[in-house]
Formats: sequence, C-alpha cells, structure tokens
Amino acid sequence: MMLRRATERDLPAMSALHAACFPEGWTGESLATLLSSPGVFALIFIELSSLAAGFVLARVAADEAEILTIAVRPNARRKGSARALMEAAAGHAQKMGAHSLFLEVGETNAPALGLYKSLGFEQVGRRKNYYGHENGLVLKARLPLSAPPIGK
Repeated sequence: MMLRRATERDLPAMSALHAACFPEGWTGESLATLLSSPGVFALIFIELSSLAAGFVLARVAADEAEILTIAVRPNARRKGSARALMEAAAGHAQKMGAHSLFLEVGETNAPALGLYKSLGFEQVGRRKNYYGHENGLVLKARLPLSAPPIGK
C-alpha cells in the first residue's frame, strides 16, 4: 500500500469509500469544498490494485487540528491502515503548527475508541445525539501522538 496526499482526482474514490463506511456518506462535491478550505488536507491509502483502502481528512487552525473524517474500506480494516492514516495526519498537522488534535467518535464504536486510546487520545467532552441516535465523544491528544503510560 502507498500513503500519499490526496488530490482532486481522488475525490470520486474518497466519496465512494465514505459512502461504504457511513450511512450518510459525503459527496465528491462536499469533499472538494472541504479540501479547498484553508488548513484542510487529506491523506489516502492506495492498494497495489489502485483501490483506495482508506483516507483521512483533517483541518489545522492556529495551533489545533481536527480529524474531520477517517474512513477505511470494511474489507481493509484491522490491518493497520487507520493507525497509519492517523499517525500521518497527526505528523502533517504538527508540521503545520498544531500542538493538539481533536476528533469526534460514536460512543459505541469500540474498535475506533481502542485505536484512539492507543494513540494517546483522551475524552474531553460529549455531544448528546451527535450521530442522530448515538452520543459523540470528543477526544483530544497532544502532538506528537504517543501511547499512554502503561496502566492508563
């Protein structure tokens, strides 16, 4: 697999991937609008077969960054793609001047919560019914990402 910065030509694949991962997938147009906004960047994982395995979209403003979305194709999960995307996005955000990274995740998304905890994220808030029927947890990590101390 190859991890690289996403470009406009990746938008159709990113939109299809987002739709495969979320009930309300983002269109190519909405992704293009976000990607053209100041401080926004996307990284994409491409398999040898030229299929998009996953992508992350993030925004940096001042000294904070936010993961806007991360999507990994269902049959490509549990193979380290999400971790690699998160680490790469965090590194890029730090190079852009960010000192902390935020994201929101559904409170019942155990696989994602496990990944984020292993990267050093901690809960700093809760958004009631953020995902319609499910609360969203607001997580924050200091950059550079690091695993939490043993015992946490």
